[in-house]
Amino acid sequence: MFTIGDFARHGRVSVRMLRHYDAIGLLHPAQVDPVSGYRFYAAAQLARLNRVIALKDLGFTLDQVKAILDEQVGTEQLRGMLRLRHSELAEAVTAATARLAQVEARLRTIESEGKMNSNDVVVKPIPAVRVAELSAVAGGYEPEQISPVVGPLFDRLCRLLAESDLAMAGPGIAYYEPVADGSGAVLVHAAFPVAAPAPLERHPAGFAIVDLPALAAAATIVHRGSMDDLLGSAQSLARWIEGNGWRSTGYARELYLECPEDQAGWVTEIQEPVVQAG
Repeated sequence: MFTIGDFARHGRVSVRMLRHYDAIGLLHPAQVDPVSGYRFYAAAQLARLNRVIALKDLGFTLDQVKAILDEQVGTEQLRGMLRLRHSELAEAVTAATARLAQVEARLRTIESEGKMNSNDVVVKPIPAVRVAELSAVAGGYEPEQISPVVGPLFDRLCRLLAESDLAMAGPGIAYYEPVADGSGAVLVHAAFPVAAPAPLERHPAGFAIVDLPALAAAATIVHRGSMDDLLGSAQSLARWIEGNGWRSTGYARELYLECPEDQAGWVTEIQEPVVQAG
């Protein structure tokens, strides 16, 4: 038998924690001296303590831990529960990391306000181009809605083109359309120019071939760096459009001019369709 201090040391917990577990019925001592009130624990109780700590550290409340252990959950069932909880926590960490990256990107946008050179904006026509494309719906136009959709689309499109009889004939293009259901959802298109003989609703390789129409006038600006920081360039372009007698007529296209493995070296042209404000 171990004293409460020795048991705490072997279990890598505090004496205070063991007293609390005793008080709430989660882990009673194996024996309590009726005269001194000293608590004593058996080595076999380390197994229950390990389960308590593992479940608590995975986010279960102590009431939930007690219910699980009192039902005498087997080792394999417990392992399955822990794996599921581990997966949930890993997803939460991934989501939190993504949100933090979005906050940092927004902060960089705020810090760059008034510093970006809008003299680099050029209004020009954008010619029509035939593209191979894949499309999917994003819940909105926010970066956290677009990024998880457009990236996998391009990855899949690259694989399909590599397996097809068509080759990429130019840099990638992302363009967007509103979904006409009032939900704010956006239809995301990932595309590459191709030398195909005609449009095709579905190529045997699994993508569509469409003619992306020309833009009579587009206000364009070149963004250098990660797409996480695209917002600053896009908002600089928006201020230029408003301040120079133009009006936006839709979502901007993104032309990926250079895409090295490190996104810090990316070069992207933003092409926003415009008309003269009147």
